[in-house]
Amino acid sequence: MKRGFYTIMSAQFFSSLADNALFVAAVELLRTGGAPEWQSAALVPMFALFYVVLAPFVGAFADALPKGRVMFISNAIKVIGCLLMLFGHHPLLAYAVVGLGAAAYSPAKYGILTELLPASQLVKANGWIEGLTITSIILGVLLGGQLVGPVISGHLLALNVPGVTTAAEAAIGVLVFIYALASIFNLRIPRTSAPLVPLRQDPSKGRVTNALALLPDFWDCNARLWRDKLGQISLSTTTLFWGVSGNLRYIVLAWAAVALGYGTTQASALVGVVAIGTAAGAVLASMRMRLQHATRVIPMGIAMGLLVICMNFISNLWVAVPFLIVLGGLGGYLVVPMNALLQHRGHNLMGAGRSIAVQNFNEQACILGLGLFYSLSTMWGLSAYGAITGFGLVVAFTMWLIRRWYLYNCRNHGGEVRRLLNVARHDHH
Repeated sequence: MKRGFYTIMSAQFFSSLADNALFVAAVELLRTGGAPEWQSAALVPMFALFYVVLAPFVGAFADALPKGRVMFISNAIKVIGCLLMLFGHHPLLAYAVVGLGAAAYSPAKYGILTELLPASQLVKANGWIEGLTITSIILGVLLGGQLVGPVISGHLLALNVPGVTTAAEAAIGVLVFIYALASIFNLRIPRTSAPLVPLRQDPSKGRVTNALALLPDFWDCNARLWRDKLGQISLSTTTLFWGVSGNLRYIVLAWAAVALGYGTTQASALVGVVAIGTAAGAVLASMRMRLQHATRVIPMGIAMGLLVICMNFISNLWVAVPFLIVLGGLGGYLVVPMNALLQHRGHNLMGAGRSIAVQNFNEQACILGLGLFYSLSTMWGLSAYGAITGFGLVVAFTMWLIRRWYLYNCRNHGGEVRRLLNVARHDHH
C-alpha cells in the first residue's frame, strides 16, 4: 500500500471515532433532557438527511477539489455541529449539521482510494478501510458510553468549564478535540495525480444555476449505475445493508434496554460487539474474496436477515455476545466485496466522487426511510421486538429478491454479465 493510504486511514479513524461517540452522547443528551424516545430514534434519519438532499452536489464537490481539503472542510462542519449542541440548540438539528459534514466527507474518503490505488488493491483497501471504520465504531461507541458514564464525566465536570453542566455536554466538548485531530491528518493527505473535475460554470446565470446544473448530471449518473447489470446488484445490496445497519445501531441500544435492562453506557458496549464481528468479517473478506467473485456473497444477506429476528429470543448476555459477533461478521463479509465491485463499476462509468455520491444517496435514502419508519413506529407504540422482527423480514426478503434479480440477469443478459466480470478480473490482476 502507498504511504498516503495510511494517512487516509488515520484521518478516517479519528473522524469516525468522534462520529460514533457523538451518537451515544446525543442519545444521552436527549434522554437526560427528558425528550420522548422517538426523538432518540430520529437521530439516525436526521444524520442521513443531508446525505440525501446534497447527494447531487457533494460528489462533484469532491471531484473539484483535492480530496484532503474536502475532508478537512467536512470535519470543520462537524465541529460546528458539536458546538451548536453545546450552545443549547436542539440535538436533532445540531446532529443534522454533523451529518452535513459527514455527507461531504464520504465521497472524498472513498474516491481517493480509486485515485491512489490500482483496481487490484481495491478489495484489500476496502477491507482495511471498512475494518478500521468498524474498529472506530467499536471504540467510538465505547468511548461515548464511557464519556457519559459516571466515572469519566465526574472528572470532566470537575473542570468547571463554563456552560458545561451535564455528562453529555462534557462528552461533546471532548469530541470537538478528536475532530480537530482528524483535521490535522486531513491536511497531510497527499495530492494525487488524478485531474480535478471543475464544477460547471456559467457566470452569466449566477451561482444558483451552477448548482442546479449538477442535478441532471447526478440523475444521469444514478440511472447509469442502476442500468449496469453488475452495478444494480452491488448497489441494491450495499443500499440495503447500510440502510439496516445504520438503524441497527440504535435498535441494539433499544433492545439492550428492554431485553437486558441496560442503560446507555452498558448498551453502547453491545453496539461495539456487533462492530467487532463486522470488522472480522470485513478483514476476512478482504483476504479471501476476489472482485470477480463478489456476487457469491448474496445468500449471506438472506441469512443475516433471518438472524436479526433471532435477537427477539435472546435475554442472556453470554448468548447475546457471540450471536451479535456472528451477525456482524456476516454483514462485514457481505459488504466488502460488494462495495469494491460497486466502486469499480462506478469508477469505470462516471468517476470516483460522483459514483460514491450516487451510492451514498441510495444508501442514506434507505437509512432515512427505515429510520423514519422506526421512529414513527416508536411514537405510535411499536416495541423494540416488533421493530427487530420487521427489519429482519425486510432484509431477508429483499436479499432474496436481489438474488433472483442477479440470476435473471445471468439468464437473460449472460454475455454482458460475463463481460463485466471479465473486466473486473482483468483490472484486478
